[in-house]
Amino acid sequence: MLHRIQLKTSVRAVTENSLIRASTCNAIVRVAILSLFLASTLVFAQAPAGLNRPAGVPEGYVITPFGYFHPSCVLRLAEGENLLAGLVVQHADGTSENVTPCYYPHFTASGETIAAGVMPPTISHSWIEAGDATTTTSYGELTATWTVPPAPTVNNSQTVYLFPGLEDIDDIVSIIQPVLGWNADFSAGWGIASWNCCPGGITVESTPVRVKAGNKILGTMKDSCSAGTLSCSTWNVTTEDVTAGKSTKLTNTPSEGQTFNWAFAGALEVYNIAKCTDYPKGGSITFSSVSLYDDRFDPISNPGWSIVSWAAGLKPQCSYGGQVAATQVTLDY
Repeated sequence: MLHRIQLKTSVRAVTENSLIRASTCNAIVRVAILSLFLASTLVFAQAPAGLNRPAGVPEGYVITPFGYFHPSCVLRLAEGENLLAGLVVQHADGTSENVTPCYYPHFTASGETIAAGVMPPTISHSWIEAGDATTTTSYGELTATWTVPPAPTVNNSQTVYLFPGLEDIDDIVSIIQPVLGWNADFSAGWGIASWNCCPGGITVESTPVRVKAGNKILGTMKDSCSAGTLSCSTWNVTTEDVTAGKSTKLTNTPSEGQTFNWAFAGALEVYNIAKCTDYPKGGSITFSSVSLYDDRFDPISNPGWSIVSWAAGLKPQCSYGGQVAATQVTLDY
């Protein structure tokens, strides 16, 4: 069961009406205290949905790698903080605090509503293409490197995400990802962060780090269990700027009971792309030195990567496609 912030409130009720009034007052107090907690813990720095958002997305929502979220449902961890199972934030000083699940609805890239408290559906069309592989058992680790591409020629309020990732193809509850994003955490700039979406309806982001075009990024996802564990309860997700010697990570982030048997060597997700020149310059992104390991941490020599596309019917139609090898995936746009 998900924990919530508990309040010690004592109200002496003498009639049914007074009980109702007491319940209402308690709810108001809970909201007030939760707001104070969120104000100290959550940072709303994601790109706003803006004027180009789908009609069903309310004003004030923000863009994440998982769709449009109310800003209070985006949990950014400070340096040294961890999100533990049960929606518990462990602070750098060793203290811990419960986080209430998010009860605002969130939305897919097309504006489809995802009810509050309901986990995300299968991949929406905001994903353009990816190199993926599956297994009948589970994966224990995935690493990949890629280079920060040049920025798009113009800024049309578009957002571009590039990342490897892991999911459970049989029970899609959340996804863990080391993410490179443009115009996301940093306006008109590139940044990296590690993500876990969406325990308790909250999308969790590590402290973002600004990076430069041409820098080498290393993404790592590894379970924290002993070899042979098919469904590890916690994972470590690290996004590193190897060139600059900086990294940002989620430590022991919960897997929500999933078995990560669906791997993405690299994926492209975008928002508000009006024309093909809204993509980063260069026309393609290559994820190289891709290493995938089974649940015993033995390397898989040929994972069987394949290109999967969700671009059919989307506009604009650009040079979508890609190529795969045992340790490399290239995505064209």
